[in-house]
Amino acid sequence: MNQANSLDIPVNYPALLAKSKEMGFSMSSDMGVGSLLRTLVASKSNGNFLELGTGVGLSLAWMVQGMDKDSHVISVDNEAGLIQIAKAFFQDEPRLELVCADGGEWLESYQGDSFDLIFADAWPGKYSHLENALALLKMGGFYVIDDMSRQPNWPVGHQDKANELIELLEKRKDITITKMDWSTGLIVAVKIK
Repeated sequence: MNQANSLDIPVNYPALLAKSKEMGFSMSSDMGVGSLLRTLVASKSNGNFLELGTGVGLSLAWMVQGMDKDSHVISVDNEAGLIQIAKAFFQDEPRLELVCADGGEWLESYQGDSFDLIFADAWPGKYSHLENALALLKMGGFYVIDDMSRQPNWPVGHQDKANELIELLEKRKDITITKMDWSTGLIVAVKIK
């Protein structure tokens, strides 16, 4: 079974994927993650969403596709070059705010509305600043992370960090989680307290 119906692929996804390959950018989320993000985002009318780790914008394309006209997404990345690429591909998208900043510093200083979904696809909000990220999640909001199964580009010792994060999330009483052994290994959590 295909992870995503090719007829439902975001209009700018093929060009974003080509740009990603051209750059040798190997940290992009796959279509399965994108399709899941689109579905979760679509469940939140008038939603407020956060992506930590824009990359070239592949996951962002799926999130934008799932949003209704009254929703808003902020995407944060610390690499100015990647933000510039995303701006070029999403220049006509008024529901999107692209931010070039250190994700951890951004999480520490953000004072806006809480989020219906946070996709933490970078170190901040996942391996660091987890408390900051979860504090910004609305009750019933989704916290999504991928790359929780061993990846070929992981440095030595990263598996231990992933295992520690999984154990930490399993012990929390303010979220309920589902671990999914597909794609790159996903965890979807919902804030319950």
